[in-house]
Amino acid sequence: MHRFKFAMLGLAALALAACTETTGQKQSLGTLLGAVAGGVAGSQVGDGRGKLVATGVGALLGAMIGSEIGESLDRADQLAMEHSAQQTLETAPVGTTSTWHNPDSGNMGTFTPTQTYQQNDGTYCREFTQTVTIGNRTEEAYGTACRQPDGSWQII
Repeated sequence: MHRFKFAMLGLAALALAACTETTGQKQSLGTLLGAVAGGVAGSQVGDGRGKLVATGVGALLGAMIGSEIGESLDRADQLAMEHSAQQTLETAPVGTTSTWHNPDSGNMGTFTPTQTYQQNDGTYCREFTQTVTIGNRTEEAYGTACRQPDGSWQII
């Protein structure tokens, strides 16, 4: 079981290293974020060894999807998406969807807070859903962001 864990981590590290060598920064970041999100989603499935397998598969699938999205989003897309996320997390009521759109690339997305709660240490956090549409393909992600002392929101 420990060998399997290390093998999965090794494969993920090799995939990330290969992306860093051959592609731009946005694709590498997309790969990394996708791997983390996929691993977290996979860890919610099954028990014992099955849970470990689901985590590894989720990380690999997330890395592939994140890589594609990262490769396709340019800096203007990323800025529009980040601005929409920060604004929505700070001001939008639960269930209110905000959208962003880059007319130059045609890429767009949505951001919807789905739950707000306060942690034991007083930190406010919000769960959310997010979509990104590139061409005719839409990907959906789920996550949680917490408000930082400087007022910004950080995805955890």
